[in-house]
Amino acid sequence: MTSRSRRPVAGHGQLRRSSAWSELLKMVGIAASIVLVAGIAVAGYVVYDLGQTFTANAVALDGQESVPPDIGAIKGGVNMLLVGSDACEPEFAAEFGDRCSDPANGGERNDTNIVLHISDSPRRVTVITFPRDLMIPIPSCVDSDGNNTSPASKQPLNESLGIGGPKNGLACVARTITKLSGLDIQFAAKITWGGVMKITDAIGGVDVCVANGITDPDTGLNLKPGTHTLQGLWALQFLRTRHGVGNGSDLGRGSNQQVYMSSLARKMVSSEVLGNPGTLLKLAHTVMSNVTPSTTLTSPTLLVQIALAMKDVPLDQINFVNYPVLDDPDNPNVKVVPDNDSADQLWAALAANKAIQVAGQRSDAVVSATPSPTPTEGTPSDSASPSTEPTPDPSSTSVALPQNVSGQSAAQQTCSNGNGYEG
Repeated sequence: MTSRSRRPVAGHGQLRRSSAWSELLKMVGIAASIVLVAGIAVAGYVVYDLGQTFTANAVALDGQESVPPDIGAIKGGVNMLLVGSDACEPEFAAEFGDRCSDPANGGERNDTNIVLHISDSPRRVTVITFPRDLMIPIPSCVDSDGNNTSPASKQPLNESLGIGGPKNGLACVARTITKLSGLDIQFAAKITWGGVMKITDAIGGVDVCVANGITDPDTGLNLKPGTHTLQGLWALQFLRTRHGVGNGSDLGRGSNQQVYMSSLARKMVSSEVLGNPGTLLKLAHTVMSNVTPSTTLTSPTLLVQIALAMKDVPLDQINFVNYPVLDDPDNPNVKVVPDNDSADQLWAALAANKAIQVAGQRSDAVVSATPSPTPTEGTPSDSASPSTEPTPDPSSTSVALPQNVSGQSAAQQTCSNGNGYEG
């Protein structure tokens, strides 16, 4: 992998080259949103030594004293923040060149920010991704020395982890997301980037479908059309590709990553993972070794309750959505700002516990498709056939979200709309 220095990159504009580091952090959030609860719930009972470390590193959140010990008593649904940190780890530093070797690239940022919302009965799951370059107010936070920081009227979301510092960064991200969305965040976790590759390996990889093939020299990704089982660095290459799909934008890449997310959700509820105690235990060990939780997330009983609440949610009621954004008028093609009108409709639907209908993925990056039935690791099948079945009409109880809220459900079979395979 080519070494490159860290530099500001566009939130959604086209760039010649993308940062391997920032793309890896996308993977952190994607994996975490599906595996975190199941993994920790098992580990809370059976991995005692790791559990002690897990609890010792826990971070206090605002209002944690009011979080009840039973999730059934949490009104309005459960909200869990999942943060991907770009802190370097010695085990993987050699893979990322200057990012980890150059002192000028120090510090820690939250390059992935996801809220996992589990509704009241009937249970539904909505996974909301917030762009790292979203320009928003960041409130005063408590830093690692116990001092209150100055509020900022407009800063990138991914600065909030560093503002809180190693001790309180997770709490600062939670406070910032709450200020933006109005959601009460009862639980949170920060996950390392190296752990993402380990998590993917722990579940035996994730199947992804590629409609037209992908060729991306920046990531070294060169995939024929078909279905591939991706593990470790292979999964990273798929998730970090910018120029291999769509128009080379960060938002298109985010939609492409939801191909992976929906497939990951389907695998997690399959007999290969939830039906396999050995796989679950391995997953639990991996997650707990690479997660910093909020103190509210350290109760084994409560974690099992959360896992059980998610276990029987139908795949068509597990939705992955992108927080709606607009171009930042102060820095177009580089930063984005909230689309508050569209976001308010999303929050209202979640508050009313309505089934949601998303407008669909960005067509430049994702197409509807039926994946090939027999995937093989690192080797594509012959083809990926676009689906000809019409999209079902929304039910009378569903809320159709605005066009600017893109995404898909876990039940939808989609393929990356690659730029073509060059062999």
